[in-house]
Amino acid sequence: MAALLVIAHAPLASSLRAVASHVYPDCGSGLAALDVEPGMQPEQVVERARALLAQLGAQEALILVDVFGATPCNAALELADGVSARVVAGVNVPMLWRTLCYAHLPLDELVARAVAGGAQGVMQIGGARRQNQAVPPGPHDQDPNHHQQ
Repeated sequence: MAALLVIAHAPLASSLRAVASHVYPDCGSGLAALDVEPGMQPEQVVERARALLAQLGAQEALILVDVFGATPCNAALELADGVSARVVAGVNVPMLWRTLCYAHLPLDELVARAVAGGAQGVMQIGGARRQNQAVPPGPHDQDPNHHQQ
């Protein structure tokens, strides 16, 4: 099973990990989060991420980052160079839940599930339209000659 590491601008990574634990309370052993604080140097991010992956102890890793081209992504790409790891940008809650649900799959299949979960979790939804409901009846009409036809 691949280790899962979320690297994102603070406090997104730790927040996503907290949300994941609501649905998957036992995910703690295979999921780590690294919040990139303002002012952190890229080298610091890589060092901390490397330490987190070592703590997870897996041979493979899926690294989920928030934004392509930003510091978390660049650090993940540097970290993944030369090791059995994949990086997916655009992490969101559906992506993380889907990844945790299929964490037992091989890494390449897990990447496909993560991307599909993230993409399928983003959609436009319209506001609720008013339903056609019957007009509430008025007080009882005592006039027997009054018909509503």
